[in-house]
Amino acid sequence: MANRLQYESSPYLLQHAQNPVDWYPWGDEAFEKARTEHKPVLVSIGYAACHWCHVMEHESFEDPVVAAYMNTHFVCVKVDREEHPDVDHLYMDALQAMSGAGGWPLNMFVTPARQPFYGGTYFPPKALYGRNSWMQILEAIQHAWQEKQEEIALQAGQMVQHLQQASLTGSASPEDRITPEVMTLIAHNLLQQADVEEGGFGPAPKFPATGSIRFLLEYYHFRTRQGRGDALATDALQHALLCLDKMIGGGIYDQVGGGFARYATDREWLVPHFEKMLYDNALLVGVLSDAYTLTGDERYRSVIEATLSFCNRELRPATGEPGYYCALDADSEGVEGKYYTWTWQEWQELMGDAHPAIAAYYGVSEAGNWEHTNILHRAMDTGTVLQQFGLAPEAWASLLEEARLRLMARREQRIRPQTDDKILLSWNALMNTALVKAALALDRREWLDDAVTHMDWLLATFSTEEGLLLHTYKNGEARIPGKLEDYAYLLEALLQLVSATARTTYLPAAEALLLKVQEQFLHEDRNFFYFSAASQTDIIVRKVELYDGATPSANAVMAAQLWHMGNLFERSDWLEQAEALLHQMVRTVQRYPTSFACWATFMQRYSIGLKQLVLSGEGAVTELVKWQARYRPEVFALADTEGLTTGAFAGKYKAGATWCYLCAHFVCGQPVQGVEQLVL
Repeated sequence: MANRLQYESSPYLLQHAQNPVDWYPWGDEAFEKARTEHKPVLVSIGYAACHWCHVMEHESFEDPVVAAYMNTHFVCVKVDREEHPDVDHLYMDALQAMSGAGGWPLNMFVTPARQPFYGGTYFPPKALYGRNSWMQILEAIQHAWQEKQEEIALQAGQMVQHLQQASLTGSASPEDRITPEVMTLIAHNLLQQADVEEGGFGPAPKFPATGSIRFLLEYYHFRTRQGRGDALATDALQHALLCLDKMIGGGIYDQVGGGFARYATDREWLVPHFEKMLYDNALLVGVLSDAYTLTGDERYRSVIEATLSFCNRELRPATGEPGYYCALDADSEGVEGKYYTWTWQEWQELMGDAHPAIAAYYGVSEAGNWEHTNILHRAMDTGTVLQQFGLAPEAWASLLEEARLRLMARREQRIRPQTDDKILLSWNALMNTALVKAALALDRREWLDDAVTHMDWLLATFSTEEGLLLHTYKNGEARIPGKLEDYAYLLEALLQLVSATARTTYLPAAEALLLKVQEQFLHEDRNFFYFSAASQTDIIVRKVELYDGATPSANAVMAAQLWHMGNLFERSDWLEQAEALLHQMVRTVQRYPTSFACWATFMQRYSIGLKQLVLSGEGAVTELVKWQARYRPEVFALADTEGLTTGAFAGKYKAGATWCYLCAHFVCGQPVQGVEQLVL
């Protein structure tokens, strides 16, 4: 018999709709029931592409005996962490404070007032390796609730106080100036954590770390443009490119269908956790576009094209709506990675007549490289293949593409991983920014058209009549109040689109978004922004998230957009707010650059001197296109062909001529006629 989750739209919740557990979705109904019946609440958090979430569901939540005990003694709440990231952040922080551990599934026991008192991640059905079974945990919690309610209430209250106090980090002092020396220290500290042989930062598991890669690319660019290129700058570039090259050559990158998996479980990037997330692919397309613009390396072009092809092929609705789905599961047919791996027998049947260079290139063998199967990766570089097998470059490219298409056709006959088919505003905004960056880097103007269509749909679909944003969309309905990341990423995407296309009609929407952020999210004392809106009442602690997680720090993104908007609309108060945010973060970023890489990137641009390039006149778009071929992340370009009077545009339009103005701090240099005449 189906439970209440049958009425939800989240694929993760629907996966649990047939469980014998009497699951409730997150909301007041569950906690009111807990208050009325004096029961503790189990808040179980996961997501559709989570392998161990599926395992625990099968082992415990589908067990009628376990479910009966849960239903008798607890009120059970299932949460999709992607629908409710604020709930996930809050209880994950509580778990880490309790045990130092983290991960999903996240199972947190809370009072009817939503205060956490005990938690864990995956629990096996039977005690194993010193880990209690799920039933042992349930029985212990139920006994404690009966015998020690006052102690639990005190402990839960103390945890809430801790979470409130731990919500902020960073402090400013007069010495916290942002200088080139500070940026050099940040770069040095970041590279101290680099794996200089295999790429990435730190030991396995390894995540893409796109924020750190972007910082290193820009550090090299700024140092060399200043004539201060040195060994550290060279190391920064080399490691940024090494990270990208190792990922592209590893199993974390889908060599057949394009796109990147969530992370690698090993140092060499060979064995991925096979789920594919929209945000990872959006962020990687963005940083690959930066690398391509900076280096001109054609390998990056091909990976950008293949990754966007994957996103458009496998993460777009069949309905024709312009949005992008969240993710593909790691499992198919109940086996992790089965869709992507190849047994030797499968390879021989399909590719036995192929040139032997193909198997050598992809590292395919009879023994396999993971659980008796083969994860395709680039085991040999192209130069070695050409030399060892006596192939010409054109012949090799043809062989490789023929093999890829054959593998793709066979893979399409397999049972696909499940798709998490909800559409999140924040991740779609990241994808919009990626489309724009890729379009400019590869000169693919049709991608700019796609980004415009996508943005128009996002604004129409996720906006309320009150000017607020909603967070998630499925089955024709947008719902759940927007989080800071929805506003920050959408504002960034709007400004990128204005800069790339000269569609200044988006500026009123950008201004309205920023004003809503100030109204709904601003911290009363510290200038930082809360993750949840003031109008949201279902969170016991409004957190301030400052570090980068799987996605960029929304506070760091907001700080950068405040700076751009302050210059664009000539609002000195917004500039001062952005500066205040930056200065509070200097010491924290110096100590922990990998966790605060997006702050570090904005600091670096600020230390160099962020500039605006205002192109005004009938030929402004032509000059804009010329400019876009350059790698200049410190310059925000704007084009006006209509004679706008807003802020930075005011007084610059002259009929019959096109002028280029380079501006900073509301002051512009002498205009020139053509971007090639600019002195930077």
